[in-house]
Amino acid sequence: MSQTVPLETPTWRQEIRATFTLAWPLALANLLQMLTYAIDVMFIARLGDKELAASSLAVSWFGLLLWALMSMNGAMAALIAAQLGENPKAVRPIRRATRMGLWLAVISGAIAMVLAGGLLVPIMQVTGQQSDVIALSDEYMMVLIWSMIPMIIASVLRNYVSALGRPYVATAITGLGIVVNGLANYAFVFGNFGMPRLELVGAAIATIITSVIVVLAYVGFIRWDKVLHRYRIFANWWRADWPVFWKIVKIGTPIALTVTAEAGIFGAAAFMMGRFGAAELAGHTVALQLAALAFQVPHGVGQATTIRVGYFYGARDQQGIKQAGWVAIAMGAGFMTFTALLMLLAPELLLSIYVDVDAARNAALAGFAMQYLMLAAAFQLADGVQAVAAGALRGLQDTRVPMWIAIFSYWAPGMGLAIGLGFFTTLAGVGVWIGLAAGLFSAAVLLTWRWMLRERIGLTARQ
Repeated sequence: MSQTVPLETPTWRQEIRATFTLAWPLALANLLQMLTYAIDVMFIARLGDKELAASSLAVSWFGLLLWALMSMNGAMAALIAAQLGENPKAVRPIRRATRMGLWLAVISGAIAMVLAGGLLVPIMQVTGQQSDVIALSDEYMMVLIWSMIPMIIASVLRNYVSALGRPYVATAITGLGIVVNGLANYAFVFGNFGMPRLELVGAAIATIITSVIVVLAYVGFIRWDKVLHRYRIFANWWRADWPVFWKIVKIGTPIALTVTAEAGIFGAAAFMMGRFGAAELAGHTVALQLAALAFQVPHGVGQATTIRVGYFYGARDQQGIKQAGWVAIAMGAGFMTFTALLMLLAPELLLSIYVDVDAARNAALAGFAMQYLMLAAAFQLADGVQAVAAGALRGLQDTRVPMWIAIFSYWAPGMGLAIGLGFFTTLAGVGVWIGLAAGLFSAAVLLTWRWMLRERIGLTARQ
């Protein structure tokens, strides 16, 4: 069985090594996934500010639904980890959990397609977006929605291989996705390799092609790898196991709502920035891409923490739970301290990844992006801590209270300050970013406090 399954409580040093071994491939896969999105931004940005603004608004809504549902299925990893912690030879419970995760991916993905395509235009109209940007966004979304289900299925398979000690598979397959996405964008956005020039729609087609190939790659590797294939997760795929299905939904729904609360405030911020102008929105998009890129490392550590804490939770090992959680929180905080310094000391270098900061036509965009990047540096530490602390609590299958913490943090101090400072002071976009920072700091403090109280409030006592 996987080397990540604890047979006895490790030392602190062993836990650091085990967490790092599991976390770095997941973090790298997250970074590569962001690079996949960054490739889209790089190609679309060369079409113009309006195209970039249109895609940003569409992806804000599409991504909100996608990340929520991918996170809901993340509950499957906690269930698998707990089963392995309790019985390293368990097969049937893992097969059933994965199969029901795939069912949930298809069902929830179909619902999300309808929501993504049907509500984008009304949302944009209500938030006062420009008519030509709305038209471009709608055209882009009507194609992009077809990548929803394969993306969620890929997330389920990624959770499966990671929980069974094969996180490097996610890294390799995501790397493959980058190559495919780059070639597909090159072909369809600008009309190369004999393909038609489809511009913004071409970027959406590239996303569909990439998502399907990623799913096929996961299926192929799972069938080839002896450890992964022995669970036969694709056998009898039509058989329902409703108790397991509803358990994933019960644990996963609060996770989805937590992600919705966080992603929602960032998505809402994009719509608010659109009210200030295309240059402000474009600058916001580039700065947020960099902040999101940095976030992928603690996000990967948080995913590893869910699995590590879940193993010890299944084994009823209090010391193991403690070590797994605190080691991961320290890792996340340490990395984000480094990224904050990088944003403060070399902002132009970072921005040049996406745009030519010296070009006259990008002067307004780069100026706004520089301001926002300084604020992104301020909330890096909080962003890393809240991500890992949430992952540790998910390993204990504690998701409901963290959901309410997220909703309060992001939408009371977070959105409250974003609206107040953005629209009722002269700060405008800077005020919106101050609100984002306030929400992250609140979530970090409250989630860490709950983690510290885990034994006192009975979170570590498995039923």
